[in-house]
Amino acid sequence: MEQSQTKGLKNGLPEMNEREFFQEMCNLIVKEAIDKTTSGKCKVLNFVHPHLLSEKIDLAIRDDPASQEELLKLCQQTFDYSVRPGHPRFFNQLFGGQDLVGLAGQWMTDAINPSIYTFEVSPVFTLMELEVLCKLRQLCGYKSGDGIFCPGGSIANMYALNIARYKRCPEIKQKGLYNSPRLVAFTSEQSHYSLKKGMAFLGLGVDNLVSVKCDQMGRMIPEELEKEILEAKNKGGDPYFVCATSGTTVLGAYDPLVPIADICERHGLWLHIDAAWGGGALASSKYSHLMQGVERSNSLTWCQHKMMGVPLQCSAFLLREECAKNDARPYNGLMHHSHCAAASYLFQKDKFYDMSYDTGDKSIQCSRKADALKLWLMWKAKGNRGFDEEITRKFDNSRYMADLIRNRENFKLLLEPQCTNVTFWYIPPSLKAMPDGPEFQRKLHKVAPIIKERMMKNGTMMIGYQPLGDHPNFIRMVYCNHATTTQDVEWIVEEIERLGHDIVIPDEI
Repeated sequence: MEQSQTKGLKNGLPEMNEREFFQEMCNLIVKEAIDKTTSGKCKVLNFVHPHLLSEKIDLAIRDDPASQEELLKLCQQTFDYSVRPGHPRFFNQLFGGQDLVGLAGQWMTDAINPSIYTFEVSPVFTLMELEVLCKLRQLCGYKSGDGIFCPGGSIANMYALNIARYKRCPEIKQKGLYNSPRLVAFTSEQSHYSLKKGMAFLGLGVDNLVSVKCDQMGRMIPEELEKEILEAKNKGGDPYFVCATSGTTVLGAYDPLVPIADICERHGLWLHIDAAWGGGALASSKYSHLMQGVERSNSLTWCQHKMMGVPLQCSAFLLREECAKNDARPYNGLMHHSHCAAASYLFQKDKFYDMSYDTGDKSIQCSRKADALKLWLMWKAKGNRGFDEEITRKFDNSRYMADLIRNRENFKLLLEPQCTNVTFWYIPPSLKAMPDGPEFQRKLHKVAPIIKERMMKNGTMMIGYQPLGDHPNFIRMVYCNHATTTQDVEWIVEEIERLGHDIVIPDEI
């Protein structure tokens, strides 16, 4: 007996030509994401307040299906009111730009829709991931080891916390934290907040994450690290983990890896490097020296969707630990032992092929997106030389902007750039003659938010701002868009001055 069909539906879907819809969507994406966005022929954003935006787009889910025309209209509106990180003047976050080869890789991944856990279900993607991870480890100076692609740098840092814990106290995996030592971790006071989340998530406790003082450049002070380690021991703690940062989120600071590695070796601590942002320096022959000593770390987080410009998400966790097999096929090693659950429906013991390629049991996930293809495809297209040139240009742009700011009236540089972060104040003419002091600092604190509001409403560009310590709000410019030119850098400085020149902050009443 033939199944009844709901009016307007075919097999539960709206009666429409799906292939035609898909082709229209492809045309829309090419027009909006490539032709308009990457060329800079549109605004970075059309800002609308939340309560008004919800009235402009029909977001409600209803019983009846929408037509093909309605769906295309909604997709057009999504482009119209979305921020466009692929725009050459988007600098708000630690990602940006639109690499067309990477985008093609992203589309291809989604079209195949694989999940990486066994070779039988993802043969090409498994080999691709192993090859890319091996190449990334080589850039770190790891002679062998392991690795995995993660859903972001925060998760990669949590991998490090957990694997280091397993290395120190393997019984915790089975028996839990009951009667285990009070493990203590150390990181700089300017490190990423994911370390706090990881300590909480793993049950280690945020109170057992020690924040180590930094110097004026935002770098961890090695002597302070050793002092904190000794103090933790004196208080009955068991120091086990140090996270150094290569490219802090705000200042772009690179912690001194060599003296930190010396301390970790002296005290028997695991050294992890959070290079989620600044790891791109490893691909630059000119700036790789910023991570001198990286090869001495035990593990490393590196987000390729940041400095390397790979479409989100693409984040690698890399491990130096020797594996059971000393080749490109990490199997039955430390990461595997830390996380394996031996699900019999996936990891049978009697498969007809080499089971060392079934890498899924070393992951904390089951289903896992194949994030390596887009990076692999970009690397094939650019070669080592292409990535070297792109990343070097991003660092060079930051130095060029710092030079412009240093020599321009009404601008003041906060710090010399280390990564591609450029941090500075714009001081409007109304404050120029005002002496430094609490009232000047109060007024200066209000300038950056006003400039940000104006640029958002104009849609000309997006740049972030924030306070830090005793510093009032300053502008943080980050370069990770491969399309940004020196002409763009000059325009940005001019635009900030245009947006802020008439700002007058009223006196306090």
